[in-house]
Amino acid sequence: MHPPESVHVVENIVNAFREGKKDDASFWIHMGPKFVLIRYFAVRDEEGNFRGTLEVSQEISEIQELKGDKRLLEWE
Repeated sequence: MHPPESVHVVENIVNAFREGKKDDASFWIHMGPKFVLIRYFAVRDEEGNFRGTLEVSQEISEIQELKGDKRLLEWE
């Protein structure tokens, strides 16, 4: 659920996706001790028709502290 003061922004994003003007949108906000990345993606079919929106929220404080590399082959 989105706060009432941001609903119009989400509606604008979805309309831009529907009209083909944009394919993604990203925002980041501090929520107390958490730092949250919010991303919206247009979902389109094979012909490019708008089918919906995917919203992904991720707490990224730990990500900001990453250093160096960790390669795929190092996964256990």
